[in-house]
Amino acid sequence: MKKDFQREVSIHGTQELLDIRLKDPVRHAAGKLGVKEALRHSFKEMGVVRSMRALLEMNQEDGFDCPSCAWPNPENPSVIAEYCENGAKALADEATTQFIDRKFFKNYSVEELSRLSDYQLNNFGRLTEPLVLRAGKVHYEPISWEEAYELISQQLKALNAPDEAIFYTSGRSSNEAAYLYGMFARAFGTNNMPDCSNMCHESSGVALSETLGIGKGSVKLEDLYEAEIVIVAGQNPGTNHPRMLSALEKCKENGGKVISINPLEESGMVNFKNPQKIKGLLGFGEGMADLHLPVKINQDIPLVKLLLKRLAAIDAIQGDIFDHEFMNNYVEGYEELLSDLDRYDENELLDQCGVDKNKIEEAVSLLASRTKIVVCWAMGLTQHKNGVANIREYVNLLLLKGAIGKPNCGTCPVRGHSNVQGDRSVGIMHYVDQDLNQRIREHLGFEPPKEPGVDTVGAIKAMYDGKSRVFICLGGNFLMAASDTEYTAKALQRCELTVQISTKLNRSHLITGQTALILPTFGRSEKDMKNGNLRYLTMEDSMGRVRQSRGLLQPVSEAIKSEPELIAQLADTFFQGQHSVNWKAMSIDYDLIRQSIDTVIKGFENTSKRSKGIGYYLPNNARVLDFSMLPNGKARLTLNPLPEHPLKKNEFLLMTIRSHDQFNTTIYGLDDRYRGVYNERRVLFINPKDMADQGYTKLEKVDIDSCYDNTLRTARNFLIVPYNIPTGNLAAYFPETNVLVPYNHYADKSKTPISKSIRVTLRKAQ
Repeated sequence: MKKDFQREVSIHGTQELLDIRLKDPVRHAAGKLGVKEALRHSFKEMGVVRSMRALLEMNQEDGFDCPSCAWPNPENPSVIAEYCENGAKALADEATTQFIDRKFFKNYSVEELSRLSDYQLNNFGRLTEPLVLRAGKVHYEPISWEEAYELISQQLKALNAPDEAIFYTSGRSSNEAAYLYGMFARAFGTNNMPDCSNMCHESSGVALSETLGIGKGSVKLEDLYEAEIVIVAGQNPGTNHPRMLSALEKCKENGGKVISINPLEESGMVNFKNPQKIKGLLGFGEGMADLHLPVKINQDIPLVKLLLKRLAAIDAIQGDIFDHEFMNNYVEGYEELLSDLDRYDENELLDQCGVDKNKIEEAVSLLASRTKIVVCWAMGLTQHKNGVANIREYVNLLLLKGAIGKPNCGTCPVRGHSNVQGDRSVGIMHYVDQDLNQRIREHLGFEPPKEPGVDTVGAIKAMYDGKSRVFICLGGNFLMAASDTEYTAKALQRCELTVQISTKLNRSHLITGQTALILPTFGRSEKDMKNGNLRYLTMEDSMGRVRQSRGLLQPVSEAIKSEPELIAQLADTFFQGQHSVNWKAMSIDYDLIRQSIDTVIKGFENTSKRSKGIGYYLPNNARVLDFSMLPNGKARLTLNPLPEHPLKKNEFLLMTIRSHDQFNTTIYGLDDRYRGVYNERRVLFINPKDMADQGYTKLEKVDIDSCYDNTLRTARNFLIVPYNIPTGNLAAYFPETNVLVPYNHYADKSKTPISKSIRVTLRKAQ
């Protein structure tokens, strides 16, 4: 559709550099400084009384789930402060007493706001009433909920086909909200349900489903405590999942060993000063990684193949390094894997992975004598063209050691947002599940669509090509989370209507379709009252446990609604009360939603009762060694080719990373104290040798270019920071560098963006 009006908005916001300060990287995580920073940020945003009230209830049995990462709570929590610095910041960010209303949007146009940074946008505070940006206008205006529902309904009904609408989901949503959202999309007639897992752990789901028959991890939190080895690969727990460090500390205290595999040696994997223990507050930490393997970017497969070759050689002599009985009973593909390993030269594998030979031997020695092994990973493995193969190679190691389906061993994909796994469990998926469709027909009484929908990559292209005209976003900041920022922005701007269900202002509210809506919703910490009753929601953590979450703070405004209520009311408006699902009743009584989940979604049972306290675990076939759904009824060893990254002269491989002061795309502050960077985010970490070879000096300003399919993409104004990173590799923060990631280059099978291995060149900025 041709538009006769184009807002003059900035896709990137300000790119001006600030007064950067550099210090030496911190060699420990948490400690007194972590406590100080958590409380400072909390008191600043919420005040002392509100902060302490909320912090004492976060992650407690009768409290609310942390709005940050999906790391699980202990089954038997022993501390009152079951949260980390970043969890406290996430809570403060959500429960801030700062807010913006219609006066704010009357004073500031979307064009003016778009020229600010993402950090500045987030700092304005909570959204307090539904808003509309009408076609041809540059200011948001207030709109009633009823008018908003009617506007969306009429736009959906005006589409030529249901697949012209896209329903995107962020991982912050509850099971109840995600379930209603997915069922409304299906009742409308589309499987266009991309979600944030498409951009992060989709590679994990594909790899684990192929090898173990389930797209989730196999361990529980307590398994880490008694593990003999925990491998942390492509993950930075100190910043992204800090409570994981407590589990690793328990593992170490019980005699376990930790192996870190990552291009960067991160502070949390060096030392952990546990603020919940006296010695941690006194400044005495626990060394974390017994062995750090500084693998080059995306060279995990040659590293693991080298480990397997060395272990296989020892097993050929001793016969007890691999668990042959386990493999005979539960695994197929052993002989084929050994034959494939024989094809590779050890010296070539050593050179490709970039790890010192002596460190390889240390790792082999540790792995040879131990069987209780857990492998944890995150985006450092998944966001590559061969992301699925990366994970399958680590699964090979676990299967050969018999480290699946037993206590204290197994797979541990460490999920990002706090209910991203639950969203998928309750039906947010773009593909067709025939069994689920049958249960929908049987229990909900409507015919779900039979054709697959689009994932995140497909959604961006569909909007760009004009094939999708309505984009509805349940949480998140889609523009800044997705790859290829400028392409994605154009895609959103070609929509007729974009809808954002949000708590705070972000760039996706400014780069919009012709007409745009902002529908403000509750945060996790806010009290959800209806007719005098306190309602609660449920979430699934990264290890498959479903539990309740109850807010306790007064909502920021009486004009906001909970996600389940607004979704159900939208559906009721669309169907005008004439549908087999009683949407209106579900908008009031969440128990009705959970009862529907129990009947329609496999594995959920009596959720309203069983989710109390510590909650309950969903079924997990890998935990009980049931591989009957796989060919031949056995887990699968796989043959995974080496990654290919042919670099031209002066080309580097860049990985995007988070700073310590952010969660996903939300920027809490401008400091990354663990890496020694203060008051600036536009920095480029580079090996000092590469810096010298390229003729750059410390803090020199450069532009970063990527060129795929003859399309040049540029991230401008970055400051050179020398850092301990493998030669030929670079690192920089996202979302600032997402502009470099081509939307159409992604992991095989999973379509996860290649955000951790982008070919780039550098040039001096003008």
